[in-house]
Amino acid sequence: MSLHELTDDQREIRELAKRFADEQIAPHAARWDREHHFPRELFAELGELGLMGVCVPEEHGGAGADFLSYILVLEELSRADAGVGVTVAVHTSAGTLPIIAHGSEEQIAQHVPPLASGQELSAFALTESGSGSDASAMRTRVNGGTTITGAKQWITNGSFASTFLVFAKEGGRASSFLVRAGAHGFAVTREEEKLGLNSSSTADLVFEDTPAERLGEPGNGMHVALRTLDGGRIGIAAQAVGIAQAAFEVATDYAKERNAFGGPIARFQAIQHKLAEMQTDIEAARALVWRAARLKEAGLPHTVEGAQAKLFASGVARRHTGEAIQILGGYGYTKEFPAERYYRDAKVTEIYEGTSEIQKLVIARAILGEAMR
Repeated sequence: MSLHELTDDQREIRELAKRFADEQIAPHAARWDREHHFPRELFAELGELGLMGVCVPEEHGGAGADFLSYILVLEELSRADAGVGVTVAVHTSAGTLPIIAHGSEEQIAQHVPPLASGQELSAFALTESGSGSDASAMRTRVNGGTTITGAKQWITNGSFASTFLVFAKEGGRASSFLVRAGAHGFAVTREEEKLGLNSSSTADLVFEDTPAERLGEPGNGMHVALRTLDGGRIGIAAQAVGIAQAAFEVATDYAKERNAFGGPIARFQAIQHKLAEMQTDIEAARALVWRAARLKEAGLPHTVEGAQAKLFASGVARRHTGEAIQILGGYGYTKEFPAERYYRDAKVTEIYEGTSEIQKLVIARAILGEAMR
């Protein structure tokens, strides 16, 4: 999909995100990765530009742009630093938008403006040690309808969020709740050491009779979670496209500059074929992501299309970050170049917000329906 298919507003937002990413994120990304530094101050700056609430309505403190504009921002941020990209993705898709979709007027007025401005961060707390892909197996429970007890694992933004969307069992069914950082019985117990995305926060949480504010109807938690993930997967697919684009750019520049056997290695057909396949796959992934984003913005079904975008884009990111390392040769295996960081960052896009195997299951159910039972 080409840029001429975008509106003037979408191109302007994309260019704003690209410029900020190139100037304020990319120069620091290697250090943030090396030091495992979470750049908290950066998100206030993004908030001032309207990029922490791109698709949040203006009346709630956001920029009021469409969902595709938000997806364009995620790709550009992730091209510079995938850790920053996932922080914004989870904050927006999984933390802020569900409050707008399922919250009361009072909840929206209280929680959304500080999130949309970047003054606060949000998190989505669904996964537990015994319930990943099988989210219905969660053990966190509701106590008398007003407090929750349990533990959550691998929560993006967990150490820095102020508002948490938390899911807990209530009478055999899941319900959704909002929990504020600092609430009684709530604690961050561990910050995870990860293969990649080292500039993002991934934490374990515990709740002990923690006061929780109900979001939506009792027993409607899985509906809230699945609807949230349908949109969130499009954001992760955009993150994967951004990582792959970054790898493609560093590989292309290196192929033009690296001399071997009397000239640049870009002369060799093996290198040319790798780059041609990389660019083609990235464009195909981008097209799937934009299609899913446009369907969501139009209020049309997008579960399958989001799954297809995430399945394909995450695979492209993993494969072609590896190809970028291959093109750079020994340099690709060192931290002198960012290709190895892209490779480490890419893998998780096949895992979180629904593994590739779960995406295939979603797509297969749409194809086969009752025949799968």
